[in-house]
Amino acid sequence: MEARAVTKYLRVSPHKARLVADMVRGKKVDDALTLLKYTPKKSCRIITKTLRSAIANAENAGNMDVDQLYIHTICVNEGPRLKRWRPRAMGRATRILKGTSHVTVVLKEI
Repeated sequence: MEARAVTKYLRVSPHKARLVADMVRGKKVDDALTLLKYTPKKSCRIITKTLRSAIANAENAGNMDVDQLYIHTICVNEGPRLKRWRPRAMGRATRILKGTSHVTVVLKEI
């Protein structure tokens, strides 16, 4: 049995979110929540919300024991980029690409 949760179109760069996802991959759920709580990064709040959603899905739909759950898979994929323009010298403009992310968390029992 597995439980999963997906959060899409997050306004955080995929590279920055992957740094946090790599920290908690393969850990037990309670250890991962503790680690995310004390890490000072913006993507920690987002991944915590997605992880709590996956835990709730495991409790309600899967009838799984929360104490036996671990993070089987966590992946951060790239979403669509927001295109913005910045004025430059001599009337020119420079494109700014603001990244978005899709986070997927899959939990399994030990």
